[in-house]
Amino acid sequence: MIGLPRPRARWLVIAAAALIALAGAGSAMAASPAATVYTQTNDPAGNRIQALAPSHDAGLALARSYPTGGLGSGDGLGSQGAVVVAHRWLLAVNAGSDELSLFRVRRRGGLTLRDIVPSGGDRPISVTSDGRRAYVVHAGAPAGLAGFAISADGRLTPIAGSARPLSAPAPGPAQVELSGDGGTLVVTEKDTNRIGTYPVAPDGAVGAPAFSPSAGETPFGFAFDPRGRLIVSEAFGGRPGESAVSSYALRAGGGVTPISPAVGTGQTAACWVVVTADGRVAYTTNTGSDSITGYRIAKGGQLSLLDADGVTGRTGDGPTDMALARDGSVLYALNGAEGSVSTFQIGRDGGLDRIGTTGGLPAVAVAGLAVR
Repeated sequence: MIGLPRPRARWLVIAAAALIALAGAGSAMAASPAATVYTQTNDPAGNRIQALAPSHDAGLALARSYPTGGLGSGDGLGSQGAVVVAHRWLLAVNAGSDELSLFRVRRRGGLTLRDIVPSGGDRPISVTSDGRRAYVVHAGAPAGLAGFAISADGRLTPIAGSARPLSAPAPGPAQVELSGDGGTLVVTEKDTNRIGTYPVAPDGAVGAPAFSPSAGETPFGFAFDPRGRLIVSEAFGGRPGESAVSSYALRAGGGVTPISPAVGTGQTAACWVVVTADGRVAYTTNTGSDSITGYRIAKGGQLSLLDADGVTGRTGDGPTDMALARDGSVLYALNGAEGSVSTFQIGRDGGLDRIGTTGGLPAVAVAGLAVR
């Protein structure tokens, strides 16, 4: 048998060892989140954005904290979208001082505060933005919407004709969100069981709303899928085991039409929703049962449970907001009752593998979750 020349044999051994090491580390590499995650403390003594950066163990670690310049409310906001990232901007509501903060997101995930302005109402709880405009919903009486233009240098200016009321003075709004084409604003109302749609003009002005009844009780968080359909959670007043998720199509003349009405989670208090970028799976956090429920989204928008018992993943105590990594491989869930963030690897079938949990956040008041 003819042996290999020594240098060549040595390099083959080194190469083989490297391949073995890569194979063994493959799962950790796949699970590593390539993103910075942001939430807000909602502290009444001074609201701050907490940045959580990727850690060596494929989870997250608390990195830096940035003052918003405003005040938090010190209590749960009962909303989705208290913090959002839109292109190079991060926006956060200050529910205690009725202000909106705008940060520039730097290359490595750092933040620079560029502007803070009155939010245009009482108790701002949710904000949405396409990078050029931002819209805020207020939960105080009277509840309503307000819009702002975002300049290239990061200044917020009220948009004329963007202030609009909701369906009642105190309807318990949960979220405001712009459609993907920027032509419609949607607001969920928990106390009236209504979903409102508002046309948005090219100049950012907001038209008269149309309100539709929710298919299930207590509509809360929602997300658009890539086809422009709404996936909405329904908390059913927090009654044990009764929560659900519905899908809707936007009507051309305003309002929404149910596609899959009130598909039950089998869990308690479904409140927050995210949809994967490919539009195949939606997730909702169940605050009352410390779990996440996944749904398949059919081409027609119909929903079906990923897991018969409604448990696709187990979280920490009191999960609220969620966010997805940009590449769609990782899901983050904010555990509001314990002040932590759970990180999950998303499988090809939509299943969730919990990687770990990062603590150290203020419990109860912490609100919002966004990823860049």
